[in-house]
Amino acid sequence: MTIQFKKGVLELCILSMLSRNDHYGYDVAFKLSRSIELADGSVYPILRRLKQEGRVTSYLEEASGGPPRKYYAITRDGEDMLSELKDEWITLTESVNEIIDNGGYEDEQE
Repeated sequence: MTIQFKKGVLELCILSMLSRNDHYGYDVAFKLSRSIELADGSVYPILRRLKQEGRVTSYLEEASGGPPRKYYAITRDGEDMLSELKDEWITLTESVNEIIDNGGYEDEQE
């Protein structure tokens, strides 16, 4: 998967994860890396930007045996954005699958 393609879907994946549970940054990166090959530190700039845009909030929580962890939680704006991104993703994947499966000829007969 190319870097540009990954950047486009990481935001969707991160917001999807946060819509289910709050996560700390390393946890987000670790869970994503099980499915998507990620460069070190690629998740943190996205989390910072989402926070600056008001799509997520953060809070510190004590961790047993270590420093406090910064957890991220999705906001209402983030949920709205996630809904829009999901709709766009479904439309895109349906269109791409149509092209892959049928060469883009949905209604035409060959």
